[in-house]
Amino acid sequence: MPKSMKELLAEVSANHFPNPPATPAQVAAFEKRMGWKLDEDLRAFYLHCDGAALFRRFPDANYHLLPLEQIRRARVAMRPGDDDRFGPASWYTLVDLQDSDYVILDAAHQVDGKYPVLDAYHETFPEAVRPIAASFSEFLEKALASGDEFFWLKG
Repeated sequence: MPKSMKELLAEVSANHFPNPPATPAQVAAFEKRMGWKLDEDLRAFYLHCDGAALFRRFPDANYHLLPLEQIRRARVAMRPGDDDRFGPASWYTLVDLQDSDYVILDAAHQVDGKYPVLDAYHETFPEAVRPIAASFSEFLEKALASGDEFFWLKG
């Protein structure tokens, strides 16, 4: 059975390196600036901690869950411009993998009220973007169980 978001957040706080929480006003300002609302998982995460490093402190962490102020369009983070040639405008960075690769979300396509989480490898972006989790909570659970490995690259 999947862990609840509450259990996952407790694990982040106990064993990893969370930032202080975002305020409700910061969340509202983020949503206004981006033009889309955080889903339930992401809202819980950001009100618990405004980003986090898993397993190792930033800047050495493989998993750097970005604070709200660092989330941006994936095509701006990974390519030279905010242009449709460089991927959909609805793809946003969520996790910096510290090697010019990101885990991103698709803010235009919720499934059961949750944003899918995608792998964005810089060398093949945007063509080879692929789903790695159906939601942020699923991604976080797998990341926390990964032993600091990129779980979607195994096998």
